[in-house]
Amino acid sequence: MANKADAPAIEQGAVPWLLAVAIATAAPHAEHQPLWLTLLAGGILLWRAWLWRRSGPLPARSVLVLLVVAGIAGIGWEYRTLFGRDAGVALLYLFVALKPMEMRTRRDAIVVVMLGFFLLLTHYFYSQSIPTGLWLLLAATLLTATLVRLHGGAQPIAGILRYAAVLLAQAVPFMLIAFLLFPRVAGPLWGLPQDAYSGLTGLSSQMSPGSLDNLIQSGAIAFRVQFSGAVPEKSLLYWRGPVFNDYDGKTWRATPAYLQRGGKAPTVEFRGRSYSYVITLEAHNLRWLLPLDLPLKLPSDSALAPTLETFAREPVRTRARFDFTSGVDFVAGRQEAPDMLRQALRLPRGLNPRARELAQAWQARFKTPEMISNAALLYFRQEDFVFTLQPPLLGENAVDDFLFDTKSGFCEHYASAYVFLMRAAGVPARVVAGYQGGEINPIDGYLTVRQSDAHAWAEIWLGERGWVRVDPTGAVAPSRIDQGIEAALPAGDPLPALVRLDAEWLRDLRNRWEAANNAWNQWVLGYNPQRQREVLSRLGMGEPDWRDMTAALAALSAAALALVAVWTLCRRRSATPAQRAWQRFCRKLKRLGIARAEWEGPLAFALRVAREREELAALTREAAGHFADLHYGFGEPRQLHDLRQCVRRLPPAWR
Repeated sequence: MANKADAPAIEQGAVPWLLAVAIATAAPHAEHQPLWLTLLAGGILLWRAWLWRRSGPLPARSVLVLLVVAGIAGIGWEYRTLFGRDAGVALLYLFVALKPMEMRTRRDAIVVVMLGFFLLLTHYFYSQSIPTGLWLLLAATLLTATLVRLHGGAQPIAGILRYAAVLLAQAVPFMLIAFLLFPRVAGPLWGLPQDAYSGLTGLSSQMSPGSLDNLIQSGAIAFRVQFSGAVPEKSLLYWRGPVFNDYDGKTWRATPAYLQRGGKAPTVEFRGRSYSYVITLEAHNLRWLLPLDLPLKLPSDSALAPTLETFAREPVRTRARFDFTSGVDFVAGRQEAPDMLRQALRLPRGLNPRARELAQAWQARFKTPEMISNAALLYFRQEDFVFTLQPPLLGENAVDDFLFDTKSGFCEHYASAYVFLMRAAGVPARVVAGYQGGEINPIDGYLTVRQSDAHAWAEIWLGERGWVRVDPTGAVAPSRIDQGIEAALPAGDPLPALVRLDAEWLRDLRNRWEAANNAWNQWVLGYNPQRQREVLSRLGMGEPDWRDMTAALAALSAAALALVAVWTLCRRRSATPAQRAWQRFCRKLKRLGIARAEWEGPLAFALRVAREREELAALTREAAGHFADLHYGFGEPRQLHDLRQCVRRLPPAWR
């Protein structure tokens, strides 16, 4: 086996390609790496570029060892481990920057390229978006082109990139076949068990002042909905999430799903029309499925809790699709369990005395729960309440401060205060969180619901009418329900720029981009086992098992290989410009009495011409040299022109 000293040295002209590989594969990770590590890696690559520019010697091995030890120690200190996603990517990030500093032979250069390929895969740990995919495609082309440059020598840059693109294009049929037929894996493919689900946002299992405010200021998409028929009016679009029953004076908490399993199944009577739809839910690492109001048809592996929440069997840790049929007109919980009603009346002792006094006055004055509820809504309408995302801070008696002093807040303030008043007046009530509204994307027809559509409302129990939704926010800012959050807020309140788009062309651009992202999510990232079965069934495979899929995968791969082989052979038959010029030169020599054999190479032919026709030796040697350089990968563009000039300089046969 050859040792490292026998390996060919790297050409000076190949070093910029390798530095470009390191930068292209590492640069996007700067967003996720500690600042000190990004500065260290950038400084090392700049140092290597400076050494290349000056043709200076590489640093001593002791310096590299010191950098490696310091880098690994820093990563271990930063992440408190050297294992896992973030620490592992950081190590690879460091090695890609350091390896060019000891790069002397072609073997070292190939290691840099292989490290680049590995680092390229890790970008999907953090983002699987269209821009990420495009960047990785360009970077993969650069990596392949660098291999071509290492083995093919100096060539025009455009030619190297074109050749790399052709090589990658030949792999596209196999990629598509494998994507279509290779068995799908449930769960996050690009993630690790301990940290694959970190960084997910959405509704929480508890609500306190400011918790929904953080969501409302986010323009991120919470879910998309595709209706099979007509879309309900915006005022009916209540997407039900957690139900909050427990209140300690500051925070509302939902009853965990496992505590609700033994509860009595809710009794629901649906009236009016129903709506069928598919909801594509972004990962939020919780079990709520956020259906429209109340579902009458549930997806598999889900259940309706006694509190009318829809729970999945497992937390939603990846983007997932769920089929629902829901009704917006119903009677639920007419025969409610006594324990549930008692829970819906509990209040912490000693807090908010002014709110209790007001509620008890309503209880004494009005005869029915409906009248008490109307009195509360009338209070919100007639007093100077303001709907805003920038309310003043509240004290220990938060409900009193809000109702009688600040009178400024958003949906969670109004829902919380309303439910407190109802409970203090003897009316069972609870807070419901979820999303309200949504916007139809005219490009693909999907209803887009954003985190900025997060909302909280209330439910009261009215005996024969069961649980009835009451939205106190609508008493203060009805435009929030009918038109959306952006119509209800004052101009100075913070909202994502994507939500406050006024220009028609910007809104259209956003819609087109989100429609493209949705198609990517539905058909690429969302190509799960269920979607794979649907697609293969449409292609006539019925209910394919692994044997059918393996046979189809082998057959289609063989067919693709045959097509690529035929295309390659046909492409090889088509002569390059250099070959055509050399063939013309040889035809003119044949007319002069010197025929080249099929097996005869250009340099060997030039030697024979020198022996047989000394007057043509110099010109043939020059033409053969140009052709050899161009055909075998070491030529320059000007040599093609020189070769054609050699053809013109040959004397005609009649002379």
